[in-house]
Amino acid sequence: MRFLKKALLASASVAALAGAAAAEGTIAYFAAASQNGFNQATYEGVQEKAAELGYDTEILDGQFDAALQYSQIEDALASGKYVGMIVAPNDSVGIAGAFEQVVAEGIPIGTVLFPVGPDLNSLDPQVEGITVTAASPPVAGATVQADAVVAHCADKDPCRVVIIIGGKIFPFDNLRLETYQTVLGAHENIDVVAVGEGFYSPDTSLQAMTDILQANPDVDVVLSNADQHLVGVEIALESAGMDPAALYLSGGGAAAIAIDAIREGRWDATLAYFPKTMGAMAMAQIANAIEGKPVTQSINMDDAGPVQAMIDAAVLEANPDFGGEWEQ
Repeated sequence: MRFLKKALLASASVAALAGAAAAEGTIAYFAAASQNGFNQATYEGVQEKAAELGYDTEILDGQFDAALQYSQIEDALASGKYVGMIVAPNDSVGIAGAFEQVVAEGIPIGTVLFPVGPDLNSLDPQVEGITVTAASPPVAGATVQADAVVAHCADKDPCRVVIIIGGKIFPFDNLRLETYQTVLGAHENIDVVAVGEGFYSPDTSLQAMTDILQANPDVDVVLSNADQHLVGVEIALESAGMDPAALYLSGGGAAAIAIDAIREGRWDATLAYFPKTMGAMAMAQIANAIEGKPVTQSINMDDAGPVQAMIDAAVLEANPDFGGEWEQ
């Protein structure tokens, strides 16, 4: 009996060591741009979950440059340093070739914020062997935002709308813009007076909105896919002698600054992407793949966050402890 107990203990020790060995190594997080607040929050989620599971992490700065990010993934693969990879893609279509190379080497790789492949609305793997997609389908979210604008404009004719998008060079932003225009264009009382590009920068958005207001001084709504844009928009409105609270302002990302602005009545809504939760969920599935556990390949962040994705004052009233998952 004593021998049997020792044997069982020895077996348990071997199993524990094997488990510990499985949960070792470095996970690479390829940020679209490491100085971007959203990417930083996503990496924070990756870091925290990785530490909990016994992995190290490293962030690589894609500098909003698709070609650079592609080469970073190739270089990381060639280095043999990483046991898993998570990518916030700058070019969700063009990056597919780099994903294929990683998959061919048997390294688990996942994507956050956007699917990788030609269909930005599909969370199903479009690159064979991709481990996990944790993202928000652009059309679904943009439709919800635009529908809220339609509801706001119901009793206003004309209802003058400004759209501030990230950049027309980004396929996902073009898809959001097309969705906004399609939904709003179906209503005769809504007039989209201008479209500006904010490139996820308050300063760029400030200049874009300033220029728009010079040509279109009467505005009722500003619809945007990013809270960073509304930071600049708000300054431009105030500089033009307008009260931001008198307009309907809708952003994206649910940054802490947006949550505060909605609670204070200055902004009206933000579409959340939950970056920290997203990073943690992606990391959990990468770890599962490394350790041979079952993997959830598709995670829809519109449904997986801590609160409803389309956040307004009513949602915040029902969730008083929610403060946003990133700064801006």
